[in-house]
Amino acid sequence: MEPGAEATVELVVTETDTASSVRSGDVDVLATPRVVALCEEAAVAALDLDVSLTSVGTRIVLDHLAPTVVGRRVRAVATLEHVDGKTLSFVVEASDEAGVIARGTHTRVVVDRERFVRNARDRR
Repeated sequence: MEPGAEATVELVVTETDTASSVRSGDVDVLATPRVVALCEEAAVAALDLDVSLTSVGTRIVLDHLAPTVVGRRVRAVATLEHVDGKTLSFVVEASDEAGVIARGTHTRVVVDRERFVRNARDRR
């Protein structure tokens, strides 16, 4: 994993992606939680991890700057900015046909897949 690794993912906004649908608001525009998920998806796509490893999101700071209506295509780009051991820091940005709709930072941590799931199950 080297700084500069980047991935792009896209989504065509549907009714199920709206704030009304996910109950994060009462308007039919792209919901902030869906923008967050799209940015996380892009960060995961930027990684090339061994199958025994996975990454988990630990922090996201995102400014949702503009609304996106149903039917528009949204593109999220995540760029790996810094690697500190197992901690990965990304710059994320989402845009639609009209321009930037969100930007921020996202932190992920690389973990052993089996150990993480086992610890999650054992957590009380």
